Amino acid sequence: MAPFAPLTQAQTDADINARAARVKLLIFDVDGVLTDGSLYLDDEGREIKAFFSLDGHGIKMLKKSGVEIAIITGRTSNLMRVRAKNLNIDHLYQGAEDKLETFMELSAKLGMAAEQIAVMGDDVVDLPMMRRSGFSVCVPAAPESVRQYAHYVTRLPGGKGAAREVCELIMRAQGTLDAQLAPYLK
Repeated sequence: MAPFAPLTQAQTDADINARAARVKLLIFDVDGVLTDGSLYLDDEGREIKAFFSLDGHGIKMLKKSGVEIAIITGRTSNLMRVRAKNLNIDHLYQGAEDKLETFMELSAKLGMAAEQIAVMGDDVVDLPMMRRSGFSVCVPAAPESVRQYAHYVTRLPGGKGAAREVCELIMRAQGTLDAQLAPYLK
């Protein structure tokens, strides 16, 4: 038996591109992924979140390229309904105590195999979905216990470009990025 040999960077890149090329649905967690993970509360206890506009435009471009977008989060807020509507995200699941159950229901509803689904998370509550998906992604601030299960760890942080990075990675792998950028390059 041959000794264990770690994957080369070229093999890793090829695996990431192959996984990204199969994606038909990208599921995002919110806190720590679409935001920097900070929770701001006003004096009345209302939650305030900051979203990065470049992430939002990346999500819109990915959706226009034919990839479905979903959000599965354990928290519930009107703010997320507003953000999802702004981004034309039809699949918003809030208060998901069992994210894997929600993942399974959504994949059945859309008729998609796990290999066609990417999940972007940042903490252990996202691991059941990440481990089931065909392409699991996390942000650099994720604990090691999460990073070890990710096929791809973004270079940019959550809430500061990580979502855009993944959207462009998927479009590049699927050959749709140039078409999404073309209207801006006239």
